[in-house]
Amino acid sequence: MVKEKKSAVQQRLDNGVYGTPKIKPDEQRKYLGTFRERVCLTISVAELHEKNWQPELAAELAKGIGKLVFVNGNLPHEMVHGYIQTAAKAGAEFTMKTAPEYKVQPASLAIVVAAKKAVCQSPVDVQKRYPQQENNQQKSNKKENGGFLHRLFHREGR
Repeated sequence: MVKEKKSAVQQRLDNGVYGTPKIKPDEQRKYLGTFRERVCLTISVAELHEKNWQPELAAELAKGIGKLVFVNGNLPHEMVHGYIQTAAKAGAEFTMKTAPEYKVQPASLAIVVAAKKAVCQSPVDVQKRYPQQENNQQKSNKKENGGFLHRLFHREGR
């Protein structure tokens, strides 16, 4: 059987009844309303609980590739307020996404930095994209935790 093309009138009626069809709706839900190929950086809800990622967000925005910041508005304001301020200071456009389709489970995304056009960057996860910041923090914690002998033999300025 051959499928017939719908007339313009029938398409218009269908759009009015069922809504405008979306391209890759699951992908858009995951990335807070944008497509994966436009994404530069993502911060999940779980990562937001782990540590403050504002310096990494500022570094990503300073690159100038992605200047759109999507924020999961279903999260408590206290969790995302600093990230909104960081985006504003960097001159980025930010959008709060509050539709019920944007979840707040640990695997859901809290912050997405995107470009207006496809950039196809990989990886986009903040922990994979900026592993050195996490390693530097761990090294500084180890230095602080050294005992007497460690402090004696590893003094700075020697």
